[in-house]
Amino acid sequence: MAKVLFINPVVREEGRPSHVPYGIALLAAIAMEKGHLVQVYDANAWRQPDNVLREILSADDWDVVALGGITTAYGSIKHIVPIAREVCGDARIVLGGGVLTSLPNDVMRWLPDVDVGVIGEAFETFPELLAMIDAGGSDWHRIAGTLSRGPDGRLLYGPPRSLIEDLDVLPYPAWDLFPLEEIYFPNSASLFSEEGMLSMRRLDINASYGCSMICRYCFHLGIAGDMRYVTDDDGNTTDVAFDVPGTYSRTIRYHSPEYIVGLAKHAYDKYNIDFVGFLDENLMTMDRYSRGTWLEEICRLWHEYGLAPKETQDGKWQGVHWSGTSHATLCNPRILKIMRDAGCSHLVYGYESFAPHVLKTIGKGATAKNNLRSFFWTLEAGIRPIPNLIIGFPNEDFDSIRANIAAWEDLGIVVKPHFATPYPGSEWFSVYRSSIEEQYNGDLERFLLEVGDASTISAVISHNFNAVELVGLRDMMVRRDVKRIDEYEKIWRQNHNVPDDQPATVFETAEPLARVS
Repeated sequence: MAKVLFINPVVREEGRPSHVPYGIALLAAIAMEKGHLVQVYDANAWRQPDNVLREILSADDWDVVALGGITTAYGSIKHIVPIAREVCGDARIVLGGGVLTSLPNDVMRWLPDVDVGVIGEAFETFPELLAMIDAGGSDWHRIAGTLSRGPDGRLLYGPPRSLIEDLDVLPYPAWDLFPLEEIYFPNSASLFSEEGMLSMRRLDINASYGCSMICRYCFHLGIAGDMRYVTDDDGNTTDVAFDVPGTYSRTIRYHSPEYIVGLAKHAYDKYNIDFVGFLDENLMTMDRYSRGTWLEEICRLWHEYGLAPKETQDGKWQGVHWSGTSHATLCNPRILKIMRDAGCSHLVYGYESFAPHVLKTIGKGATAKNNLRSFFWTLEAGIRPIPNLIIGFPNEDFDSIRANIAAWEDLGIVVKPHFATPYPGSEWFSVYRSSIEEQYNGDLERFLLEVGDASTISAVISHNFNAVELVGLRDMMVRRDVKRIDEYEKIWRQNHNVPDDQPATVFETAEPLARVS
């Protein structure tokens, strides 16, 4: 059986490691179920120098060195891959996750030491790769969901990989392979709620995959039915594409409540966890798809399995609090109350904006009224709503900036918005790719190396504001400095020859997503 070394790359150097990589933990469990010998080096958790990485790579005769992650891990992956090739010359280097799936041709070109790329969902593809290695084969392109190099160096796509329909066939994540006691449990606390701040032993669970929404800044990267293969005139696959405007598709998948709560109970019994963070893109869209039964049954079982938290005399609790994501148009007071009674402490809401003309362009299906209503519904249920806001959308203007500030005042919240970022795999990356490349002098890899969690600015997709203006405007928004925003609008109008009696925008509504000015 194959000897497999998984390496979890550094995700964000500036952030503390607080989330066990769920995908790698699942793939490790699947590989072990198949009888393979598996080890994990969690570079994101340990943050050790290269000499430690080299020691790990030389510790055994690995058949496979497997890496994966989201786009923001690209810099770490680019650093690790050539070292892996140097130390483990005979090992197969396999790369998967969103970083590869979002730009397969480009990433395989930038990382020539990668032997095989896994596109989209890897739960069936990866064990098939290991089986081929065990059999002494290397015709990777015969395996669905792969991208490899032919004898002439040409990239060869395997057939498209179908998504698994029954998520409950997946094993529980192999959490034992990660430094829970040393790194992850000490980093359990989050600032989003009192229970989150007091958490000492948190683990995360992915209860569903994908989302039914078509938010143009978001990416699913093959796990939500959003990916299609691009072929040439001869029928050969040449690339993959995501959410091209006007061609949307979605596949809704979620674990059964029994699987979800059973996994939480397993983690509670084995690791004595006190908090679960649901990693799902949107809990509420799955609940709506189930006609309102999914979340309620999860909450019922949370009580039945003895996980509903109960306060103790020392000010702590027994049981498991939890958190997740919500959607302004899909929640309701009834389900929020049920969730709170089962231990839900906070919900993240992607409000993005409170400006009607901005909300109409982002594909979220929400209104400013929806946003405000869901915020107070959640508070009234005893759950802390965590609003996520963004500035720098294509039609962002002075009116939308002022509308956001006014809404923050109504809600009584302090906000530091993220910047609208065209992540690879999103619709807005496809639409604005030429502009992104232009901003990086034709070097798209520089964009991947720079893009982060959108708290700092990278490529700009705003038609009205450049990067310097967005950074300055965000600072003034945080300080509620409407006076200086109004003053700058006068300067902006002069610079762009926009009269006072005209809207302060150069965004062309007749062609809203065609270019960046």
